[in-house]
Parts: sequence; structure tokens; C-alpha cells
Amino acid sequence: MNISFYKYQGTGNDFVMIDNRKGVFDKENIKLVQQICDRRFGIGADGLILIEDIADLDFNMIYFNADGSKSFCGNGSRCAVAFAKYLGIIDSQAMFLSTDGEHEAWINKDGEVSLKMHDVATIEKGEDYYFINTGSPHYILEVNDVKEVDVYNEGKAVRNNNRFKAEGTNVNFVKYEAESIDVRTYERGVENETLSCGTGVTAAALSWGYKNQSAGGKVAVNTQGGLLSVAFKRNEKGFNDIWLVGPATYVYKGEIAI
Repeated sequence: MNISFYKYQGTGNDFVMIDNRKGVFDKENIKLVQQICDRRFGIGADGLILIEDIADLDFNMIYFNADGSKSFCGNGSRCAVAFAKYLGIIDSQAMFLSTDGEHEAWINKDGEVSLKMHDVATIEKGEDYYFINTGSPHYILEVNDVKEVDVYNEGKAVRNNNRFKAEGTNVNFVKYEAESIDVRTYERGVENETLSCGTGVTAAALSWGYKNQSAGGKVAVNTQGGLLSVAFKRNEKGFNDIWLVGPATYVYKGEIAI
């Protein structure tokens, strides 16, 4: 059987999108997910996203990492919102369900998607790291120059250490500037560096806010794939009113035999 798919990317974080409102895709077939995401034997992507109907919300987003595992994905969510608009499910605003619960989002006239993230009440600050869960876990290391970091090997070592090996973690290498951040990310589930990571960008921005004792605002975040921004407010427990903002771009449409 042939099914239609759509390719989207958010600052280089790329996804295969499938309209699964009629149940055309077997979401229990993990090997098929892995094959589709394979960059040599399939379409190639950091993840695969299914859009399905759900009561009382605009849509349900089911996200698979390239290895078939499930998680929450910030850039994937923004792309899912853009895809839902393409399908005519939404106009400029959305309420949808993802792995970590309900999310609000909206699209401006230029196609930029703003995604509301869940509040973050806990930040673990170590001697040389931050650990923050923004829907997915992120281990953040400050570096002098992100261009000089061996992201694959250093990130893989942290992701597979004694603490994180069982469930995994994403690993972010961050350079803090006065009003911006440079970040590179090793993503679990992809098990490699990706050009951008929405939950990682959010975690890095919150670590910037924590480090600078910022009461809130908006910080620009430079990734390998482009520019994102994160707005937030700080409260006595942590951070709230957190928004991940950036482009979500349609690339192409195709068909694949499954």
C-alpha cells in the first residue's frame, strides 16, 4: 500500500509527517518507523509524526524518534502545528495533545510558530552542568566555543554514562552571551547530533535565565540549523509562561510503499 507523507523541518530538525486520521499507518510497527527515518534506506528524518483526531482538542500528535522510541519534541510540535494548518485542521491557533500532555500554539502571518511549553519547577545545578526537563530531559554543559566541541563523542559519553544509560538524556553544549546563546545538541533517540532541538533550546534558555538570575524576557538561541527564540517568566519555584518560537517549513510531499 502507498501512503502520502510530507516532509517538514524546523531549523534543520527534520520530520516525516503523516495524516493518520483514517488510521492508514500502523503505529505499532516500530521497524517501519525506523526504516522510514533511515537516511539511506528510507525517506530520512530525525523523527516521524502522526496527526490523529482526538476529542475536545484540535489534534493528537504522536511523535517517534528515528530509533522508534517515543518522546516529546519541541520542533516537531511546531512542525505538527504547521502541518495541521496545511491540512485545514486549524487556522492560526491550536490546542493539541502530545506525549507530555496538552499544548497551545499559534502561527503568525509569516508562518512562524509559537509553542507554549510546560512550566519548569525544577532545575538541577551541578558544578559544571544544569539538568532540566522541558518535556524531554536535557543535560547542559557550558563551553567556550560550541564550534570546537566533538558533539557526537562527548554527547554519546554523557548519554550512556551510569546515570543516564537506562532512559537516556539529550546533551547540550552551550555558549552563553549577554543576550543570546549558541547551542549544539546530541539527541537521544537519534543517537547523533541534530541541527536543532526545540526542547534543548528551551532548556538552554532556561539555564541562561537561571545563570543570569533573569526575571524573564526573550533570549535568542543560535543552533546549527538556524535561529530560534525562547520567552519565559521566572517565579519563586522555577519558570512559567515559556514559549518556543521559530520557523516550521514545508519541504516536499511524496508517497512511500509500506
